[in-house]
Amino acid sequence: MDEITEKIHQLSETIKRHNRMYYALDDPEISDGEYDRLFRELLDLEKQYPEFATPDSPTRKVGAEPRKTFSPVKHRVSMLSLENSFKDQDLIDFDARIKRFLGDDSDVEYVVEPKIDGLAVEIVYEKGALVVASTRGDGYVGEDVTANIKTILTVPLKWTQKKSTLSPLDLLEVRGEVYMEKAAFEELNRSRLEQNLPPFANPRNAAAGSLRQLDHRITVKRPLNMFCYGIGSISESTFNTYYEMMLVLQEWGFRVNRPHMKLCRGAEDVIATCHAIEEKRDQFFYEIDGAVIKVNRLDLQARLGMKSRSPRWAMACKFKPTQETTRILKIEVQVGRTGALTPVAYLEPIEIGGVTVRRATLHNPDEINRKDVREGDTVVVQRAGDVIPEVVKVVTSKRTGKEKRFYLPSHCPVCGSVVVKREGEGILRCENLLCQAQVRGSLKHFVSKGAMNMDGLGEKILDQLMAKELVRDEADLYNLTLENLLTLDKIKEKSARNLLNAIENSKKVTLSKFIFSLGIRHVGEYVAAILADHFGTFQMLQKAQEPDLLAIEGIGPQIAESIVSYFEDEQKRTLIGRLLSAGIEIEFETTHAPSASPVQGKVFVLTGTLRSMKRSEAKEVIVKHGGRMASSVTANTDFVVVGDSPGSKLGKAESLNVRILEEKDFLALLGIS
Repeated sequence: MDEITEKIHQLSETIKRHNRMYYALDDPEISDGEYDRLFRELLDLEKQYPEFATPDSPTRKVGAEPRKTFSPVKHRVSMLSLENSFKDQDLIDFDARIKRFLGDDSDVEYVVEPKIDGLAVEIVYEKGALVVASTRGDGYVGEDVTANIKTILTVPLKWTQKKSTLSPLDLLEVRGEVYMEKAAFEELNRSRLEQNLPPFANPRNAAAGSLRQLDHRITVKRPLNMFCYGIGSISESTFNTYYEMMLVLQEWGFRVNRPHMKLCRGAEDVIATCHAIEEKRDQFFYEIDGAVIKVNRLDLQARLGMKSRSPRWAMACKFKPTQETTRILKIEVQVGRTGALTPVAYLEPIEIGGVTVRRATLHNPDEINRKDVREGDTVVVQRAGDVIPEVVKVVTSKRTGKEKRFYLPSHCPVCGSVVVKREGEGILRCENLLCQAQVRGSLKHFVSKGAMNMDGLGEKILDQLMAKELVRDEADLYNLTLENLLTLDKIKEKSARNLLNAIENSKKVTLSKFIFSLGIRHVGEYVAAILADHFGTFQMLQKAQEPDLLAIEGIGPQIAESIVSYFEDEQKRTLIGRLLSAGIEIEFETTHAPSASPVQGKVFVLTGTLRSMKRSEAKEVIVKHGGRMASSVTANTDFVVVGDSPGSKLGKAESLNVRILEEKDFLALLGIS
């Protein structure tokens, strides 16, 4: 029993400390996933041994005490936390508990919406005017952040009951989540690193740190936003349901997450909706860490009431964490296709979002220095979607003194050549074009689908071909024979003949794809298409000088210099000659748009999956009609083409009032039936 008592005490103190670091100081030392595991462990122990649970246990409290540097604000109605669920069965049990409490087996109607990873606030309006705003604090008393809340453009300073002659209510307490969009967070962290300031671990902490500035002139420079999710006190209420309340708040001028709110009936519908939101998680332009489920009828919410730290009528469905805490075992350097040296952290394996992560990028030496990343450090690692995992924060409090500083080598770890740092770049490069790491990367790029499209020629086969010295560069691929391929491991005659056919078929290629296949720095598919459209032939492109290239819309000094340098290199000219001698035929393609094209010069962004064509085909069609492709939505975007399961670009387009085209409208615009 003494061991159990001590374990509960240790867990309680640990969680209290992390609550203060997270809620009060906006500087978490552990990931949300690790925190949730500690909290569940304490909760399970207290359920098993209730006699050892203490009144001040963190399982019975919300958040952390407010900072003394802010004036306290007492909430009229306590701002409680939400009980968490981590698996489908938790939601089934939640639904069953509600039915038992209500004494009714009928399906309950719920509202499900994304759980935004931000900072909870309460804004009090009297007779339509904003008078005070506060954080949640410990649930009963929050911090006065009125001046900072007023800097958020989406927070109304005054509101009126639109479509009504009624005067504003005497009292309205609106509750919401203050957050920072992903793009704004990344820009803020870049700026902080440039100023040698520690980066924020995630957008939630960036938003919380920004809102808790003592000087509101700092907050106004931070692009914060807010979604409303409820009401605390209200002098008059005629709402019957939560969903109706949200629609009325929107009508009054408050921002609610209406596009992603869904009415559900019963547990199965709730579970399906939570899964659907999680699948689209990476497509939101703000961070979400779960979904919130609320009983829709307000009279049922009142009957269900509250527990010590959470309402009975609501639950948070927590998604798999995108951040976890682990330890760096060692740091090594990888050499890429362009010779860039990238430091990579090898980690104690950790599961993030259902995937076991063993490595994370450290980007460049400047970032290692700014974050002070060392071998042996405990770090927070982030993974989102298909993005390469990265180290976002070092937990310096866990250092033992045995950690080792890492210094990038002065020579390439693959070929031994001296590495250089070009002016204006933050990375080191190996400039030996014969470096095996660069050759491997160039070969992988050359055979890829968007380039020469040698189907079946993957990394493992390329590695074997290089190891046997059958292939030293791209031109050698066209000299391979059946006998060569049959010497490779696990390659049978049928597979070998298929590879030879793929290599032979690649000899007929469009100009834009051939340009792209060469791997010229800064020349991606879009720039390759512009060059092909402008010059018409490969010979004309080879002769181009910087003034010729700079005269082309979309080609800047960096790209122009890179192209000229590429074709001036003797090794590259020799390689191109060998490729053309091997039988590559560059097909003539006319991408000039008709003069009357309705998309001439227009900027397009694609999001979602199109049914009538692949994304690469859509890009080609747009460019051929004189349009321009972009990867992100800005105020300069003319059209956003929306397919199935669109991503965060759709929301960005809506916020900027960019014209949105569904697939049928897109095809009609281009005259495609």
